[in-house]
Amino acid sequence: MRPFFLFLALLEMGLIFWSSSRPGPEGGLPHPWDKGAHLLAYLLLGYLWGRGLGRPLLAVLLAWGYGGLDELHQSLVPGREVSFGDFLADGAGALLGVYLATRGDGGRRRGLTRP
Repeated sequence: MRPFFLFLALLEMGLIFWSSSRPGPEGGLPHPWDKGAHLLAYLLLGYLWGRGLGRPLLAVLLAWGYGGLDELHQSLVPGREVSFGDFLADGAGALLGVYLATRGDGGRRRGLTRP
């Protein structure tokens, strides 16, 4: 476990929560750019959880699960709505981020390549 990355993951979750707490669509990005923002935010979150935990499945579940909770949270914010497309973009970003954090190194951290 790497506490620094876990701390950064919690900060990213706070930033996502703050961002989705802002009422109304006026500060939001137009469709389809909002999906890209979701993908990037959860790519970062998945990467941080992946680096912090070193357990890919748990990292994906935490990042994507938080995406689901955030969509529910948005349903309580005036002018915001739940979007299954956003949830899918969250999941794609989380999967890619965890992949980059845990497998995208070509095996170097796991000692699978020659020096």
